[in-house]
Amino acid sequence: MSVTADKLAVTELLYRYAELIDAGDFDGVGRLLGRGNFMGVAGADAIAGLFAATTRRYPEHGNTPRTRHLVLNPIVEIGADRTATARSTFCVVQHTEAVSLQPIVVGRYADAFGCDDGGWHFTERRVEVEMVGDVSAHLMVDPHAHGK
Repeated sequence: MSVTADKLAVTELLYRYAELIDAGDFDGVGRLLGRGNFMGVAGADAIAGLFAATTRRYPEHGNTPRTRHLVLNPIVEIGADRTATARSTFCVVQHTEAVSLQPIVVGRYADAFGCDDGGWHFTERRVEVEMVGDVSAHLMVDPHAHGK
């Protein structure tokens, strides 16, 4: 693959995460991130379980969290050893009957990737939350209880 094709493949993984979480497909999120770790949690089942335990879904709206995760300004660096890193900004917006359309959280992703015969995959995702709005309709945990 060319460097440009590798960068596109890695960038697609960033966008695929956003698509899966907004669809409420936490098993898919677990599979996507499961070959590495997400904030210190490893394994597809454990990662899927983390999202299921912390993120509210709305059955009357397709069991989705009623969010849009916008991944912005991705900067992808491809290593010579079939690895890559990416840093990007994210903004999550949400709209429910109780919450008007608004941004609810903004931050940065720091990701690492590997490439093998199956293609590019996440090896690590770290999330730095920088701004938190009204997440009461999104999270089932208090983000302030965890230092944010």
